[in-house]
Amino acid sequence: MSAGRTVNSLSQNWGTPQKYVDAVKKAFNGKIDLDPCSNDYSIVNAITEYRLPLIDGLKESWKYPTIFVNPPYGADRKRNTTIKNWLAKCCKAHYDYNSEVIALVPVASNTSHWKKYVFGKAHAVCFLYDTRLKFLVNGNGGGKGAPMSCAMIYWGTNEKKFHDVFIEYGAVVNISDLINKEIGTENKQINHFILF
Repeated sequence: MSAGRTVNSLSQNWGTPQKYVDAVKKAFNGKIDLDPCSNDYSIVNAITEYRLPLIDGLKESWKYPTIFVNPPYGADRKRNTTIKNWLAKCCKAHYDYNSEVIALVPVASNTSHWKKYVFGKAHAVCFLYDTRLKFLVNGNGGGKGAPMSCAMIYWGTNEKKFHDVFIEYGAVVNISDLINKEIGTENKQINHFILF
């Protein structure tokens, strides 16, 4: 995800900082069943991990109760995938298997993938307070911060628990009232407003 910026897609090993791994585990009552886009340096320690390039998490089953996803933000030209494929799989896991899914992604609320797989599908979003979230780079802290704002997106039915855990880390918005509503499509009826 570039959000108009240059994408550094040479490394797929940008890891989730410890405080967010801890928060996700707390939201999931202590364990993460699946990390579908893990890497050799990951500190998530999910019960099941799919690691690129050996195991492509987009092609494997996500039939697990709790799933945490920190997907590659750039385009994977070898596999012809982008972040929208990961968001689609998050959404599908929740609706097919009743999985609880949390994804750490760039804030890109104007994109088609947010309109299709977040708004109208996810239940809550935490817009992280970090000015520039510092990912672990190849397992080490202190790297450059993300060039964009990041959010935790939640597909699941325990919005209160998600809120109670993540309010420490960002502004949590319950968007469950948007479930099954079309978001981002043009309204064919034109409303005219007269301002006085």
